[in-house]
Amino acid sequence: MNRPKPFSMIREFHLADWFTLANAFCGMGALFAVMTYLQTREVLHIYYACALIPAALVFDVLDGRIARWRQQSSSLGRELDSLADIISFGVAPAAIAYGCGMQGLYDRIILVFFVACGVSRLARYNVTAEELSAGSDKVKYFEGTPIPTSLTLVIVLWVAAAQGALGDQLWFGKLEIAGFFFHPLVLLFALSGSLMISRIRIPKL
Repeated sequence: MNRPKPFSMIREFHLADWFTLANAFCGMGALFAVMTYLQTREVLHIYYACALIPAALVFDVLDGRIARWRQQSSSLGRELDSLADIISFGVAPAAIAYGCGMQGLYDRIILVFFVACGVSRLARYNVTAEELSAGSDKVKYFEGTPIPTSLTLVIVLWVAAAQGALGDQLWFGKLEIAGFFFHPLVLLFALSGSLMISRIRIPKL
C-alpha cells in the first residue's frame, strides 16, 4: 500500500504558487483585522484590513507574471489562484463592509450575493479559460469584471473610515424596511457582483 509522503504536495508547488498563497494570507489577515476591529473598535484595524487588499492584488499580479516567465502554468496553480482570489477579493471586502457598519439583514443578503457572484465568476473563468484563449497561452479578454475590481469598494470603505463614517455614521444613512435595516451604500456591492457575472467583455492586459 502506497502511503502519501509528507510534504509531497508542497513539492509540486511552483514559485508562482507561493505568491498565490501570499495573496490568500493577505486576505485572511484582512479578515482577522476586521474581527479585531469588531472586538476593540479601534479604527486602525479597519485601515489594516483595507491595506491588505491592495497587497493581495500585488501578489495576484506577480503570480501570473512569474508563471508566464518561468513557463510553469498548471491546473493546480489556476485553481489555487481562484481560491485565493475569493478570499482576498470576495470574502474579505464583504467582511470589511460588515465591519464598517453594513450589518442589517438586507445588507447581509447583498454581501452574500456579492460573494456568490465572485465565486460564480471565478468558476466560469476556470471552465472557459481554454475557450477564451483561442488556442494561445493567454486569455484575450474577461467575461464580466474580474473579481479584483472589488479593490475599488475597499478604497471607498477606507475613505469612509478615514472620515469617521462608520456604523451609524455610514454615508447615506440607513433605511428601515419591514422592520429590518438597510444601508444604501451596500448597493455598490450589488452593482459590483452583477458586473462580475455579466457578459461584458473586458480586454485582458
